[in-house]
Amino acid sequence: MIFCQIMRMIKVNYLLLIILVWMQYSLWFCKNGVLDFIRIYNDTKLYKSINNIDKIKMRNNQLLLDIHDLNYEYKLIEEYARYDLGMIKVNEVFYYIKFEN
Repeated sequence: MIFCQIMRMIKVNYLLLIILVWMQYSLWFCKNGVLDFIRIYNDTKLYKSINNIDKIKMRNNQLLLDIHDLNYEYKLIEEYARYDLGMIKVNEVFYYIKFEN
C-alpha cells in the first residue's frame, strides 16, 4: 500500500519535472522565446545603424559633388551668387516687384 503511494508520488514528480523542462525549453529555444527576442533586438539595432551610415554616405557624396562643382564649374558659382547675393550681370535689367498684402 505504501509502496504504491510512493510510486505514484515518484511518477507525479517525474511528470512535473518533465513539464518544467518542457516549459523552460519553450521559453528559451522555441519561436518567440528569449533567444529569438535577443536576436531580433540585435538585428534591429544593427539595421538602424546601417541605415544611418547609408544616409551619411549619401550626404557626404552630395557634398563632394558640390565641392567639385564649385572648384571646376563656374556656372554653379554664378547661380549661387545670383540667388543668394543678388548678382546682376552687365547689360542685364533688374526688375523688383513689390507685392502688397
